[in-house]
Amino acid sequence: MKRLVLVFLASVALLRADFRWAEKSIAELQTEMDAGRVTAEQLTQDYLARIAEIDRAGPKLNSVLELNPSALAIARERDAERRAGTVRGPLHGIPFLVKDNLDTADRMQTTAGSLALVGQKVPRDAHVVAQLRAAGAVLLGKANMTEWANFRGNNSSSGWSGRGGQTRNPYALDRNPSGSSSGSAAAVSANLCAFAIGTETNGSIVSPASACGVVGFKPTVGLVSRDGIIPIAASQDTAGPITRSVADAALVLAAIAGADARDVATREIPAGALGELAASSLPAHALRGARIGVVRGPFGIPVRLDAALDRLVEQLRAAGAEVTDNVKIATLGKFGGATYDVLSYEFKDGLNRYLAEPGRVTPMKNLADVIAFNEVHAAEEMAFFGQQDLIVAEKRGPLTEKTYLDALATCRRLARTEGLDATFAGGNFDALVMLTRGPAALTDHVLGEGSAGGSSTMAAVAGYPSVTVPATDVFGLPIGASFVGRAWDDAKLLALAADFEALTRARRVPEFWPTAKVP
Repeated sequence: MKRLVLVFLASVALLRADFRWAEKSIAELQTEMDAGRVTAEQLTQDYLARIAEIDRAGPKLNSVLELNPSALAIARERDAERRAGTVRGPLHGIPFLVKDNLDTADRMQTTAGSLALVGQKVPRDAHVVAQLRAAGAVLLGKANMTEWANFRGNNSSSGWSGRGGQTRNPYALDRNPSGSSSGSAAAVSANLCAFAIGTETNGSIVSPASACGVVGFKPTVGLVSRDGIIPIAASQDTAGPITRSVADAALVLAAIAGADARDVATREIPAGALGELAASSLPAHALRGARIGVVRGPFGIPVRLDAALDRLVEQLRAAGAEVTDNVKIATLGKFGGATYDVLSYEFKDGLNRYLAEPGRVTPMKNLADVIAFNEVHAAEEMAFFGQQDLIVAEKRGPLTEKTYLDALATCRRLARTEGLDATFAGGNFDALVMLTRGPAALTDHVLGEGSAGGSSTMAAVAGYPSVTVPATDVFGLPIGASFVGRAWDDAKLLALAADFEALTRARRVPEFWPTAKVP
């Protein structure tokens, strides 16, 4: 046994030391290309080799669902542009992954992890993908995800999809990466790409980012277009960056944010909001003099992490913030069934619209077809959990029904007016801070993923921005801290989170242990 452990440690050390670009920021990679020390093609090839070594072999994270067969050709095009004197911006030549629910008009699939959508032909790139291509970034492939963004059935395991199987947590391989942007977070943490795109309805960016020890930014709903993204709920859905640093998240967000005629929610972006997102607008010492409210829950997070919250308060105060501890959100936990009603109504409406879009060629024409497909292919799709959520959604009527309208009004009142808005106003806070979730649970396909709690719901239901940043760890398992802001406070949150990150430097490189490092 001792020999096996020594062999494992030696292999881990090799994996960490072998990769030239481990933990490099987007700015550092750009500097290397500007100086001619590496090309985008070489960089892309190195990341593809890293995926082969870590994701397909070695620890076998299973975070990358599909590789882009055109990645190297795209990288060569970016190199030719650079040689000709054209650099499109800070993302030029930078390799990235996208979650498998974003349309890519190329040779890759877009399936939300479901076998039901294999063979789909999409009319165009999702707006986010188009923005990143225009910025010069190189699409490496699609990241695995919790199937249907974890809106399918009871006792699901985050990171599992019928098409891709189970993604593993890079810190402890028997632990769950959380979801539904499981592959995106695990891949970024394991240095399989420079950055990735995830999506969130409730927790699907910030929870896996916390569990996998990286930064996850959920923008204000409407700041980033949802066009070409397989939906759950229009009132809550958004795409956002998953990165290893807040500065990288700011660069990616600046590239993907903006108005889009195909997404009416982007019409609400305030004047000047986009200009504030430039990475240069991340001022040093943003926490100095900032008014921060620390929320302790109840979020279902293990009590043993109370000490971590105490340290968090101390760290914020050491940075010069004016901290009010143990702030209460009056409406926390009072949504009842309203949030589920909203999601199930909006899922049916949104998915049926997505599948029926002109120019989209798909074997599934509506939600009823998906349900029927799963029943026929139950051995592949429902070996571990069912499709109760899909069945409930299919029974819902149009978005004009009173049940839906009442539920939506309840959610907005409790999350916004009487919830976050009242809390922010009561303390004149610049941000609310809380632990994102507890440590990663064990992956269990028999009973389903265990709960480690989570604080994402208020910001998610309100549609307000939140960002999680590595804060501490428990037995080597990462714990993130979430900064939550008012609508359109995205730039302010990035600055506050960047200052916290600079102060704590809590990100730890994963070592692919077979299980948690319990004494």
